[in-house]
Amino acid sequence: MREEGSGPRTATRVGSVTEARIAAAEILADLRRGAFLDVAFDRRTGSLDSRDRRFTRELVYGTLRRRAWLDALIQDRVRGGLGRLDAEVLDLLRLGAYQLLHMRSVPPYAAIAQTVELVKRRQGAGPGRLTNAVLRRLDREGADAQPGLPADPIDALALSESHPRWLVARWVARWGEDETRRLLQSNNTEPPLIARPVNAVREQVEAMLEASGVTVADAPLVPDSILLASPISSLTEMGAFRQGLLHIQDPASTLVTKYAAFPDGAACADVCAAPGGKAVELARRAGAVFASDISFSRLRRVIENAERMDLPSLFPYVADARKPALRSVATMLIDAPCTGTGTFRRHPDARWRLKPSDLAVMPAVQRELLRSAATAVTPGGLLVYSTCSLETEENDAQVERFLSEHREWTLEPPPEGAVPAAVLDAGRLRVLPQRHGVDGAFAARLRRSA
Repeated sequence: MREEGSGPRTATRVGSVTEARIAAAEILADLRRGAFLDVAFDRRTGSLDSRDRRFTRELVYGTLRRRAWLDALIQDRVRGGLGRLDAEVLDLLRLGAYQLLHMRSVPPYAAIAQTVELVKRRQGAGPGRLTNAVLRRLDREGADAQPGLPADPIDALALSESHPRWLVARWVARWGEDETRRLLQSNNTEPPLIARPVNAVREQVEAMLEASGVTVADAPLVPDSILLASPISSLTEMGAFRQGLLHIQDPASTLVTKYAAFPDGAACADVCAAPGGKAVELARRAGAVFASDISFSRLRRVIENAERMDLPSLFPYVADARKPALRSVATMLIDAPCTGTGTFRRHPDARWRLKPSDLAVMPAVQRELLRSAATAVTPGGLLVYSTCSLETEENDAQVERFLSEHREWTLEPPPEGAVPAAVLDAGRLRVLPQRHGVDGAFAARLRRSA
């Protein structure tokens, strides 16, 4: 079913609920049960056409990015506050409020009527009447519908940019209020798709994309990547993608492999490899890439990429990095599991799932992985440790602790020109969304003495 304003076909009747909105409600229900957003989204939108899928993505991802702000608006318009609302009713109110206030393609009457009908179907007439009253009030107030900002500057920043207060306080202490605001605003934007040519030169892939109606532009920091500057109806149906001539990768991830600067023709290990983008990049120059992950379901993505792009030097296999299956490896990348605070713009659910205690749990896992992986690296070999986190506990503190406990290892900067000087910090790779306009990433090259 098409959404209002989305195309030439007649819009869905207001009395019924569109498939896209039903999918959005199911996705948020999956998140309440502990699912990850990308997994839930793929599962719930697989049967939708490309336009409805785009609508659902804009609605769900946008609602999650603005959740705290929407909650403040709803809180002020529900007698008794959010505490009296069923969790599903609150989620559906968020969806309705987001359509009213942020989705110009949706007429107000449709946003209200569809949300009310959805609440009635799932929760009954009483919650439906409450939903109707709240959304109609928001619609009447229009641009005047603004929550009052707290006097405390951290509270105000957390509310206005819709992030957990404890994270905002951490970042303000590190970078100051202005730079933290830029980071939060970056997290609230939809990231562009960046294509990396594979088995083809950039000009060839650009020509194929433009022939498909895609506008292309230069990508930041990585000159041979291509920014897809116009909406994509279906990436998997594009000829260049089907022919294995590109994969999608943010420049931050690409920079990790460029920073690694493994020697041409080397056999290297990529542990914790799924979903496989870095393994693909390593396979450009390596003699062999042994890409492992503990999860077979996640490793399927690596296998699919290797087959689609015809990468005979990429060898995926299931293994636990804490018990290395390979020995005597001269070059290794460990892209450690982390809190992912550098990728909040791609994963807006993660900011609400993350807890302060995770900054104790994740570093413990990373330490174990780093120590175990290092045992498989030969004397004179190179180990690159990376994360997509912005947090010191997961990055610099891990490297410094490892070096203090393993005197035979040293930090080694990359070869000159491997990556732009702007993303180097004392020999380490440090990519920050608020400064570089891409995802966040950290990496350190660790050399074992001969």
